[in-house]
Amino acid sequence: MIRRNFTKLVAGLSLAASMMGTTAIAEDMRIAVVVKALGIGFFEAAAKGAEEAAGELGGVEIIYTGPTDTTAEGQIEVINSLIAQGVDAIAISANDPDALVPSLKKAMSRGITVVSWDSGVAQEGRQMHLNPSSTPLIGNTIIKLAADHMPGGGDVAILSATATATNQNAWIEAAKEVLPNYDGVNLVATVYGDDLSDKSYREAQGLMATYPDLKAIIAPTTVGILASCQAVTDAGKIGEINVTGLGLPSEMAGCVASGATKSFAIWNPIDLGYAATMLAYNIHNGASTEAGASVPMGRMGSATLDSTGSAAMSDPFTYDSSNVDDFKSIF
Repeated sequence: MIRRNFTKLVAGLSLAASMMGTTAIAEDMRIAVVVKALGIGFFEAAAKGAEEAAGELGGVEIIYTGPTDTTAEGQIEVINSLIAQGVDAIAISANDPDALVPSLKKAMSRGITVVSWDSGVAQEGRQMHLNPSSTPLIGNTIIKLAADHMPGGGDVAILSATATATNQNAWIEAAKEVLPNYDGVNLVATVYGDDLSDKSYREAQGLMATYPDLKAIIAPTTVGILASCQAVTDAGKIGEINVTGLGLPSEMAGCVASGATKSFAIWNPIDLGYAATMLAYNIHNGASTEAGASVPMGRMGSATLDSTGSAAMSDPFTYDSSNVDDFKSIF
């Protein structure tokens, strides 16, 4: 488990304590940022945002943790450990929307604030969910990224994360809904790489073998898009198959430079980790989670909750050869 501490002694409290001749000990609020799996660049960037939020707030300790692989079982073990530690809040990107609910309900029964972000938990297992962007806009964006470089249309396939990933499933459904808006774009398959590099690579190979006329692989996952880029490169199909979807500039700059990827999109994961931490902090300190309520997110503004207790952070942003180098050193 990685801990990053941001303990600050509040000046006024210190002065009051000295005036009373007593010693004041600041007690940190502990917010656990639980990710799908450790070692994924997207979540490491989100952790930087969580640290930034904690630094602004003061008196906040971030516990950045997650399982070693993208399983619900691994996250349940992590959640149970955090309950035993008595953390104040859990901000989680879920590997499964339903399997985590019993453990998270237990956490809430102990007074622990629970918010999900990125990949959601079922409503009964959290107090709010932060989507990185709006589902309809993301669905349209990932299709448009492919269609923009297919003026004559053609076959495309989607390589997603796990079959139970809440966020990817919603984006894929939204993408299917807008397909009729893009003449000639034909979705031939949806496959799952479980956010594992080797499996995603093999799934991309399988798509190329099964669909010889494939024009684009759309991967709404940072692991899948990078693995697909490598598979297309190794197959000698740069210029024939465009790899696009959601990726990190730091990981995708080489794919853009080689021509394997024309463009891709992502929200800023630093902002996402920052916003999730701010939401967990403010909800724990009494912010309303009723439908229509606005919960402060620091420099990201505020999140307005819908009837399901969900809110969107911001729109996705498109990266290509004109700007990817400006961002690759950031995240």
